[in-house]
This record gives sequence, structure tokens and C-alpha cells, in this order.
Amino acid sequence: MKSSFDILIVGIGGQGTVLASNVLGEACILENRTVRSAETHGMAQRGGSVESHVRIDGKFGSLIAPGTADLLIAFDLLEALRYRHYLPPGGRLVVNRRLVVPTSVYQQAIDVPDEESILSALADLEVTCIDAAALAEEAGSILSQNIVMLGAASGKIPLKPESLEEAVRICVPPKTVEVNVRAFRLGREAAGLNPSTP
Repeated sequence: MKSSFDILIVGIGGQGTVLASNVLGEACILENRTVRSAETHGMAQRGGSVESHVRIDGKFGSLIAPGTADLLIAFDLLEALRYRHYLPPGGRLVVNRRLVVPTSVYQQAIDVPDEESILSALADLEVTCIDAAALAEEAGSILSQNIVMLGAASGKIPLKPESLEEAVRICVPPKTVEVNVRAFRLGREAAGLNPSTP
């Protein structure tokens, strides 16, 4: 029987997947939980895929096998489509309603699927789709989208929301703490969760 809770965070270079995984790791430390994580970087400097594997309470390595993730957090719709095979049927996906079209698509004149067709292709999953960019701007910085996404996913993660919020405070630069805490709470609210933590 599986003893770990496995989270895959995917995005494009510069979107903050590594910071998001660091927040999860810090929250685990705050709760005295075992955590293992690993990042695999594509051509991150050129907008390539970046994936962060986070295993909570696991006894083995950090890399998650396809079809076994408990939660996929995707910072972009195309990345959700690219990594959906990491989830079993009916798996849980929290995705940003943002669509970043890779440069190669323009160079090769490839058709880009729209939001509706992507979400249709993900219909066998339990999907929470939010507009993280709008919420990040409301929080005070477009750069806080990754923390918005963590807030939106927090109800599906077996960690206390107050631990996650404290981890945000620890992991982000001091001058951005207020913005990022607001972003975390707005993400929770967007996912139908109580925005404030005890």
C-alpha cells in the first residue's frame, strides 16, 4: 500500500515551480514530516518545461512514476496536458487558466489547442482551474502566481494551511511576504476554501 503523498508541480522556466516545491518542503519540516523532492529542468532559460517532484512521507526516492501522482499542480494549461499522464484516471489537477504558447509552435506553424479543448481533454480528472494571473495582480504582484496556485491546491495537500502559509513567509524574500501571503489566501478563496488560516 502506498504510504506517500506525491505531488508534481509543472510549469515553464521562470514561473516559480522550484520556489513552490521549497514552500511544500518547508511546511513538511514545520510539521516534522518526511519530505523528498527533486527538480528536472528542461531548457528553463528558454521557456522550457520544469517539473518539481515532491514526496511527502515517502520511504523511497523523490521521482514520481507516471500514473501514480496524487496531485498535479500545473502553472499553465499546456503543461497540464503535457504531464497529465502522471495522474491516474480521476486524479486531482489544479491548473492555472493561463496558456503560454512555446516559440517552437510559431516557428513550425503548429495549431495551438484552446482552453476549452484542453479542459475537454482533461475531463477524466478532478480539475480545479483558476485565473492565477488575475489573483496575483490583485495580491500585488504578477510574480506571485506560483503562491496563488499553492493556495488553490492547499485543500488537496495533507498539510495544515497554517503550516503552508508560515512556509510561504519563510521561503519568499522578506519584502514580498505580505504580497505572497495575500496571494496564498486569494488562491484558497478561489478554490472555495476558507482564505484565512488559524
